[in-house]
Amino acid sequence: MPTPTKIRLGKHLVAEGHISPSQLDLALAEKQRNHKPLGEILVELGFVSEDIITQFMAKAVQADTVNFSQIQINTKAIDAISYYIAKRYKVLPIDINDAQITVAMADIYNVVAIDALEKTCGLPVRALVAAESELLETLEYSYIQEGSLSETIREILNQTDTLDNDSESSPLIRLADQLIVIGIRSHATDIHIEPEESSLRVRMRRDGMMHEECLMPAELKTALTARIKIMAGMDVTEKRIPQDGRIRFHVSKRKVDLRVSSLPTQHGESIVIRVLDAAGKKLSLDNIGFSSKALQQFKKALDTPHGVILVTGPTGSGKTTTLYAAIEAIDSLQRSVFTLEDPVEYAMPGIRQVQVNAEVGMTFAAGLRSLLRQDPDVILVGEIRDQETASLAIRAALTGHAVFSTLHTNDAVGAIPRLIDMGIEPYLLPSALVAIVAQRLVRKLCISCKQPVEDSHSVLKEIGVKHQPDIQLWQAKGCNSCNQSGYFGRMAIYEVLNIDDSFHDAIMGNANRAEILKLAKDNGMQSLLEDGIIKAMQGHTSIEEVMRVVK
Repeated sequence: MPTPTKIRLGKHLVAEGHISPSQLDLALAEKQRNHKPLGEILVELGFVSEDIITQFMAKAVQADTVNFSQIQINTKAIDAISYYIAKRYKVLPIDINDAQITVAMADIYNVVAIDALEKTCGLPVRALVAAESELLETLEYSYIQEGSLSETIREILNQTDTLDNDSESSPLIRLADQLIVIGIRSHATDIHIEPEESSLRVRMRRDGMMHEECLMPAELKTALTARIKIMAGMDVTEKRIPQDGRIRFHVSKRKVDLRVSSLPTQHGESIVIRVLDAAGKKLSLDNIGFSSKALQQFKKALDTPHGVILVTGPTGSGKTTTLYAAIEAIDSLQRSVFTLEDPVEYAMPGIRQVQVNAEVGMTFAAGLRSLLRQDPDVILVGEIRDQETASLAIRAALTGHAVFSTLHTNDAVGAIPRLIDMGIEPYLLPSALVAIVAQRLVRKLCISCKQPVEDSHSVLKEIGVKHQPDIQLWQAKGCNSCNQSGYFGRMAIYEVLNIDDSFHDAIMGNANRAEILKLAKDNGMQSLLEDGIIKAMQGHTSIEEVMRVVK
């Protein structure tokens, strides 16, 4: 392909009114500092959209643009260019014949990339222009589809020097990337790489359930573990003690945080990768599963200017998501909002987020003491783990601060005796506590294959629910859309306990759990089981799933 004549992108965009001269000056300064293409910098700064850059590039070189949703990618073209070259130069092979290879490019002016492609394929290159984010997204998907895990594993085993090869073209690097991309694309929350005596097992947790992804030969244990530890910035030579690391993984333009944990076991190091993918998450109280009644109760608690709001439940029950949605509902421009987390899972604009680091003395308690000197209105404490943190949170609430935190209890009522057991004086709780929320995650029925239950009333009768006219329950079946599980995605079920003056005497008198539960019911609290049954009757989940989680 002839070398395209470079046209002044910045001046053109100013002339067309897409950006101002001052915005161009800032972008050019960033370009000189970061050595990135000007178009990419303008998009990163939010001055123009990616579509505008793509249209300009295509018009400048009289090239066509590509719409990936409307084309069929030739698998022979994918085979002609390696994943590593495609990713390095941000190109995606689309079609190939005896005369030329057609590729989509993010930067049509990248003559180095064009030369590399022509040398690799031995064919002239026809370049089409594509938006970078769409190109990279399609690139990852295409190469994952065409280059399966089994093919990559065979390639590794057939190359005797591959296990020690850290070059960019190593199939081992591709294997690690493939596992992570598969996990992200399948909405896995955790990727488990588990060494066994004669094999290496990979499992992924989706919708709260473990699924086996593949079995690999034992020969890959050391190499794959070492590759992931390198990516996570961990000590590869240390295999005797647990380690923690972090990976910032790029899937197209998305940046996905991965938290990596290694643990020495009998047959090697067990690796668990926690996927923290905030892309597409719209953290709103209206769309995280609250019923209308529970949502009204929770919003009432949020309107209180000071006090403690606790979210309780086991690990992995979505407590952090609920807290983040609560913080999103607060006007952070009018109020000073801080968080104290371990780890900081999702970045929130306008919120000052603090990472706990116990190794240097930055514990929840130490961090909370420091935050109180930062003139906060609202404080989110990731977890109350000990008496000191609990005491500081209670006293912060009593001195005019709104405090959000989590606690490990089975239900909302159990949080009160739990705090007293931690050493909090009962007389402090009625004035400090505003609300306690308990939650669990239940799997949602797959809308493509869910089936009606033949006798819904009998099922409800078995669990003690009175006759409900015109009620239809649904059950899981299984199809290709849900990997034969019958479920796809998860939603939360809640119980919200608002603390008011009626609880004062019970708390002060160290009332038992049953007495507090009766008070909560009298005040209109809907239990986790009741909320789950309502969601089952609405067709969101099944009675079996609710009983599995709650009982």
